[in-house]
Amino acid sequence: MGESMTEVEYFKPERGQRPGANQDPRLNWWREAKFGMFIHWGVYAIPAGVWKGEHIPGIGEWIMLRAEIPIAEYEQLAGQFNPVKYDADEIVKLAKRAGQKYIVLTSKHHDGFCMYGSAETDYNIVDATPYGVDILKDLAEACAREGIKLGLYYSQTQDWHHPDGYGNTWDFKEEEQDFADYIENYVKPQVREILSNYGPIAIIWFDTPRIIARHQSQELLELVHELQPDCLVCGRLGNKLGDYATAQDNAIPPALQAEIDWETPATINDTWGFKTHDYNWKSTTQLIRNLVDIISKGGNYLLNIGPDAEGAIPQPSVERLEAMGAWLDAHGEAIYGTAPGPIQGVDWCRMTRKDDAAYLHVFYWPASGRLVLPKMDVSAADWLDASVDASLAVNHEGDSTVILGPAAAPNEHVTVIKLSK
Repeated sequence: MGESMTEVEYFKPERGQRPGANQDPRLNWWREAKFGMFIHWGVYAIPAGVWKGEHIPGIGEWIMLRAEIPIAEYEQLAGQFNPVKYDADEIVKLAKRAGQKYIVLTSKHHDGFCMYGSAETDYNIVDATPYGVDILKDLAEACAREGIKLGLYYSQTQDWHHPDGYGNTWDFKEEEQDFADYIENYVKPQVREILSNYGPIAIIWFDTPRIIARHQSQELLELVHELQPDCLVCGRLGNKLGDYATAQDNAIPPALQAEIDWETPATINDTWGFKTHDYNWKSTTQLIRNLVDIISKGGNYLLNIGPDAEGAIPQPSVERLEAMGAWLDAHGEAIYGTAPGPIQGVDWCRMTRKDDAAYLHVFYWPASGRLVLPKMDVSAADWLDASVDASLAVNHEGDSTVILGPAAAPNEHVTVIKLSK
């Protein structure tokens, strides 16, 4: 992931030759899905944030750059990478239990290591590791079995392993690099590989555009759409091109963003790639509220897991995702396929809508049990969670609509009330 791009740079991409916001039918499934799983995984899971006994600041997958690890040393990690606990089926089933509808895996991150069998380099999981298995193939097959859309992250500019990629200033001299050749004769062939060898790919998730020229971004966009016309391209392709916008990492816009299609990529703790000493796990309540906040403002939530060097998913991630899935089992009607609701900018609640119903998501429940809203054309209020056994009534008082409920919140995370005419 990136660390220095601003929200504005990511947040307002142009459409190129594509239709305007919310009009391109290729995004219909994505607009319905709302919630996806990001997977940041690579050989950086071996050092897990520690190099030569020192805790390296920053996110786990950036350790090569942060510690300026020479390629000759960093390459040795591949020979140690043997993720015997990797289980593609279990990862996909976890996503399903969490209520996530699509998965995006890092096929090549900034360290240049490929998590698939690439013919363009031996620096990949099939040829350079004792594991020797194409994990992307396994994941693609598991996604197909379970009906989960598969997307792939690909770092198109930063590559600290390739002599012509951007970012490695300790092994290479910038003035001697040929970035144009890197794009033409390495990036494009690899994009062709991942879009040709693994079945339908729903999303290409490019990142940190940095020095890429407008025509290079345009050519990559056209290549993706040529190979797989339905494959979506995220806004981090660069130069304000792409099929949808991508917010800054972990950022949620302060207000409704209904004029564009957009997504927030986010972590469950502080890092993307696995770090042994990152224990700053967000609570289940915070994650559910982030999901609701994003959906109520018109976006999607792409929430990350970072498997360890053996391929196991950290248990705190599993616990939180399963808890989110349990909440969605009862409240998914108010999330999937919804649009932003009519009430915006209120601290204690969020609102979504679908067809003739509006869904009130209550973050902070008043001790009085009185939920005071602006006047709405509403005659009925019902708990979305059918297991809630408490009275609920609607009154209209002057310029307000008042929902009368119990003194305590029926749900510990977010309580949802369905409002209808």
